[in-house]
Amino acid sequence: MLGNLILQIGSLYSLCIVIYCIFTWIPLGSSGVLADIANFFRIICEPYLGLFRKLIPPIGGAVDITPIIALLVLQLAVTFIARLL
Repeated sequence: MLGNLILQIGSLYSLCIVIYCIFTWIPLGSSGVLADIANFFRIICEPYLGLFRKLIPPIGGAVDITPIIALLVLQLAVTFIARLL
């Protein structure tokens, strides 16, 4: 039961990271509903992604692969913790 809850929370957070990455591709102004939604996802996801950005520099100075690594680590950790419970 607790393992399933942890898996669901991990999946929800993974979805938040994917949505945040999509918002980073869309040019938004500083105000408006979409900008507020993007800011919400930035506040939720950036602390976790920032951990990986400190360790992994962008490839070629422009391509940021940290969301991919962060999602992989998140899924591995969530699956490991869920199996322990």
